[in-house]
Amino acid sequence: MYDSSTQISFEDRVLAHLEVVIVSKLRRKESFALSWREASENGDGRTTIWIDPSIPLRFRYSGSRLPSLDRDWVERLATAAASSSGLIAIDEDGQPVTGSTHERGM
Repeated sequence: MYDSSTQISFEDRVLAHLEVVIVSKLRRKESFALSWREASENGDGRTTIWIDPSIPLRFRYSGSRLPSLDRDWVERLATAAASSSGLIAIDEDGQPVTGSTHERGM
């Protein structure tokens, strides 16, 4: 959940890696952009949101088991988050990840 009205869905393994990077940046009170490809049911576009310590976030997983983390993947995501382009959701192989955005009341 982002800003208490927007739900963004990613596969659990992707979400676990994004969460590590996002929480790390927010602990340091750093703001940044997060971008991903939208699912086909949302028009196959791209979405970008601004992540800031003042905006409420909640991470919710479909499964009950914590996915294993790949240190190299986390480092690539962290490097992207520190860049002027912001954090672009990619998988372990560096390919763009598809997310699905749902706005409450839309």
